[in-house]
Amino acid sequence: MVVAIFTMTTSFAENENNNAVNNVAAYDMTVNMRKLAVALGLTTDQMEAVQDIHTAFCNEMMLAAHAQNDEREALLDQAVKKDVRYMHYILNDKQYKKYLMLLNATLVNRGLK
Repeated sequence: MVVAIFTMTTSFAENENNNAVNNVAAYDMTVNMRKLAVALGLTTDQMEAVQDIHTAFCNEMMLAAHAQNDEREALLDQAVKKDVRYMHYILNDKQYKKYLMLLNATLVNRGLK
């Protein structure tokens, strides 16, 4: 009986750890910048700025991933809003619309939105 309870407890803990790992992986927003640059048609100057903005976005998303459940959604929203606002300064209208589409699809596919 004790072995069965221990096994069930261990199994539950493993599932919790797996969920936490999968959850953190969903918040990893690292992208291939070369492919993003091609998809958006970025200039060299834009590419450097987009890289800097995206690095900050990735860091903020990791903070959200490791936050408590009650804080996570607010940190996610804050990170996305900041990223979108900064990208709007760098990208032209056509690039910005495409970026929003890509970002939204990524967030939806990862279950974050």
